[in-house]
Amino acid sequence: MDELAVLENLGGIRDELMASIGQVVVGQSEVVNLMLTALVSDGHCLFVGVPGLAKTLLVHTVADAVGLGFGRVQFTPDLMPSDITGVEVLEEDPETHRRNARFVQGPVFTNLLLADEINRTPPKTQAALLQAMQERSVTVGGHTYRLEAPFLVFATQNPIEQEGTYPLPEAQQDRFMFSIPVGYPSIEEEEEIVRRTTVGELGTAQPVIDREQLLQIQQTLRRLPTNPDVVRYAVRLASATRPARGAGAAKWIEWGAGPRASQYLAIGARSWAALHGHEVPTLDDVRAVAKAVLRHRILLKFEAQHAGMTPEDVIDRLIEEVS
Repeated sequence: MDELAVLENLGGIRDELMASIGQVVVGQSEVVNLMLTALVSDGHCLFVGVPGLAKTLLVHTVADAVGLGFGRVQFTPDLMPSDITGVEVLEEDPETHRRNARFVQGPVFTNLLLADEINRTPPKTQAALLQAMQERSVTVGGHTYRLEAPFLVFATQNPIEQEGTYPLPEAQQDRFMFSIPVGYPSIEEEEEIVRRTTVGELGTAQPVIDREQLLQIQQTLRRLPTNPDVVRYAVRLASATRPARGAGAAKWIEWGAGPRASQYLAIGARSWAALHGHEVPTLDDVRAVAKAVLRHRILLKFEAQHAGMTPEDVIDRLIEEVS
């Protein structure tokens, strides 16, 4: 399929994916839209919400709908880095009695890795994902092993004020393209959830595309010509979060977003537009993904927190100020 056909079909593919995922997951359409945007952008996602909101089910369902290999790691305080990346073991040849090292792959060797409750494990183990997320490879025992494309980490996180959690270091948060809050369902949605889960009517997500098609979509979106207006706006918006350069709402920010935010705003807008049937991204498409890109990349000053402001409040003000 050529690039034009890929773009023309992407809106329909999104509708089919939403329908397939909806067979299992009730509601959460905004979360699913952002998740699919990250997926076709080849970007990692962080889902933040209290336990019991079907974050794990949602990620597994998306993997089924896209036909990707799926792996899951339950993060706990005693989890070791080798439990994620894998480990070298010594094996003895029964004939020669010579010992050889053999690498046993960890759960990171998959297409879509669910890092469940990633902030329940100490920073040392959290850091085991850094190389995999950035370089799509892991190094064990002096040997580097490549991960099969696509490789994406979709992590769930409990709010940091919950007991027994370890806030993610800023360097690792920056590896995530999006941070997506997962909220409570509406009354109607919760009634449907209860009905489905108490009468044995759980559905299954049917595959809509496969791994090769997803790779083609990702590559096509990366090769699209850049819209100069979108790039200019993405850079100005990210730069406005930096106290040394920004004005207005930036006075509430202690630390702002780096250049990776500008990149993700641009590619995120391109993917959002294509998934919604638009050939050329606009500034509205940048605004559609702005909070997901920026909320975990800005640190508010104490005065802002004391005044009850949230990163979303500041981002709203920045969007009003930047043109």
